[in-house]
Amino acid sequence: MTYKITAYSEDDTIELAQNLESEKFPNMVICLEGDLGSGKTVFAKAFAGALGITENITSPTFTIIKEYYGGEMTLFHMDVYRLSDVKQDIGIEEYFTKKGVCIIEWADLIEDILPKNRLDIKIKIVDENTRQIIIIPHGSKYEDLCERVL
Repeated sequence: MTYKITAYSEDDTIELAQNLESEKFPNMVICLEGDLGSGKTVFAKAFAGALGITENITSPTFTIIKEYYGGEMTLFHMDVYRLSDVKQDIGIEEYFTKKGVCIIEWADLIEDILPKNRLDIKIKIVDENTRQIIIIPHGSKYEDLCERVL
């Protein structure tokens, strides 16, 4: 099933992230897609804040993976944009089973290595404030999550 949500402000995106975080589980993988400025990092920051992570969350464009500890669960925040031209094994798949939550920005660029079970979130810019958010759960855990939260 595909879910479509219209976010009329950053606050709506933040609320979505907080609601999903409330149902987190170990080895959760959230794949974010969307153009620059669509709200991928806003989502990641809100999810991290809801986890109780107090560090400043920034997009890990140049480091590719940032690990955040100190919350209810470890957050592995990835930005794989720079991997679009480079196909090398940097161990991303190892993070999918480290008992934390993985949030991957630009996940569509590494679709061939993503786990079968995951939550895809596509954010489309409608106008300056409005976003169309398409959520596609893959696997029963993520389908159940969406049924509870959305």
